[in-house]
Amino acid sequence: MDQGDRPPLPPDVTCTAYESHGDPRQVTLRTPAELADAVPYLLGYRPEDSMVLVSLHDTGERGRFGGRARLGIPADPGDWPSAARQLAQGLVTGCERRGSRPEQMVVFLCQEPAQGETGRQVKERLGPLAHALRLECGALDVPVVEALCVSDGRFWSYCCDDPTCCPAEGTPMGLPGTSVLAAAAAYAGLQVRGSLRELHARLQPWETSAAHDQRRALDEAALKLLPRIVDAEDRKAVADETMELAERLLRLLRRLADAPAVSGALPADLRDDELVGYDEAAMVLHGLQDRTTRDRAAAWMEGDEAAPALRLWRTLARRCVGPYGEYAAAPLTLAGWVAWSSGDELEAREALAMALGADPDYLFARLLHQACNEGLDPESIRRCLRGEEETEDGGPSEASEAPGHGAGEVPGRDACQAPGRDAGAASRRRRMRA
Repeated sequence: MDQGDRPPLPPDVTCTAYESHGDPRQVTLRTPAELADAVPYLLGYRPEDSMVLVSLHDTGERGRFGGRARLGIPADPGDWPSAARQLAQGLVTGCERRGSRPEQMVVFLCQEPAQGETGRQVKERLGPLAHALRLECGALDVPVVEALCVSDGRFWSYCCDDPTCCPAEGTPMGLPGTSVLAAAAAYAGLQVRGSLRELHARLQPWETSAAHDQRRALDEAALKLLPRIVDAEDRKAVADETMELAERLLRLLRRLADAPAVSGALPADLRDDELVGYDEAAMVLHGLQDRTTRDRAAAWMEGDEAAPALRLWRTLARRCVGPYGEYAAAPLTLAGWVAWSSGDELEAREALAMALGADPDYLFARLLHQACNEGLDPESIRRCLRGEEETEDGGPSEASEAPGHGAGEVPGRDACQAPGRDAGAASRRRRMRA
């Protein structure tokens, strides 16, 4: 396939990449069944509705897993070729930037059957997607050595048509946790953190009856704040009040920190939801749309503030209901930043990818997502934020004075050199129209 024949990338597709843990322990995988069982341990969770690429290095007698990348399977098959190209190019480019170009690839397509559908039908339906991934990897001179479809407790190979080893009805997956890789992961202390759906549920907007009350609170807060924001004379007062809103956030953090611990993700999230009122969440969410406030909140990234800050950003992301879905870009970006700064790259990548899903033009999320995927050290950004915080008492810095850029954008751009622009003005116009 020539470069000019490839379709353009869809603007709303976000890839999530993962780097190898670099663990010196070795586990040899010899069969497709062992490969299929390895997917959750390679990503850290069980992927759903996902296409996954895993790079292989030092091929010869034995290969080594390297970087891996995941992308949600687009609902429209017309987007499959462009999504396959983004996934392949993103992983190969990321590996090259880290100094190790992959020699081969392994493809995984993970999707459960729809109503009335069988796993075998899923495999056949996703066949064109597997073919597109093989073409794109081949165009980059990185051949696909195995492509597996995992569905309904079975797996199928797209690269083998021998019925003796790859029957048409598929091969049953082994019991979770019984493979040699599961044993090695348990010994190394690595855990599979549930499914991708469970991870996303902690960051997705409410769909319960409480969403109506939260939307009403957001509407009322918008009526109070937006007319003042567009008024030239009142804008300075709103800016001063926005800075005071950061202090309210700090009080919320302390309230969350003082609450007793709760075991389990869902009970903990429900408890946090009870601690933050509708009006409080609405005012904070509107305030976070101002980049100065958001960048100030990003300084709560380490020490005793990091854990309660992450819980707060998750809580606020869940409050971006109805037409306020775009507002989630700010708390999701902050959640991703705190998670990355705290060493949890898994949640960081997914939160930042969801932030770009809420607002593809959100520059802070784009820069952090690229930096995290490329394996950069977050300490460089932490130093910039600490320096920005130190300049607040002595007057605004050049970064904070620059029109259209907050303190968060500047260190991210220096660290990542990522292309793109901040569509803050356009975002504000969209929010005001809503």
